[in-house]
Amino acid sequence: QVQLVESGGGLVQAGGSLRLSCVASGSIFSISFMSWYRQAPGKQRELVATITSGGSLNYADSVKGRFAISRDNAKNTVYLQMNMLKPEDTDVYYCNAGVQQGFGLGYGDYWGQGTQVTVSS
Repeated sequence: QVQLVESGGGLVQAGGSLRLSCVASGSIFSISFMSWYRQAPGKQRELVATITSGGSLNYADSVKGRFAISRDNAKNTVYLQMNMLKPEDTDVYYCNAGVQQGFGLGYGDYWGQGTQVTVSS
């Protein structure tokens, strides 16, 4: 089994910064993509940023130039540096990863439990 655990959320004033982390653990052979999503109550979950195993990056238009995704493959960890935060960035942020498990257990798409980010105006 694979677990993803996010951390780093909290309350920040508009214009401030936060850094989210997500650590993957368990029976991991390799991780293809790692992504951050966010979701507000009653709304659809939306992709914020993705980084592939080869280092390719993709961002939602709403966060380009403000957020930066990175990963540490040795630590099975993905980060999301969020700068110039706005009240509309307030959401629960979820980590998502495509994981090839070891011991012939196959490939799966895994999610973390989410971390709350609140940006006050």
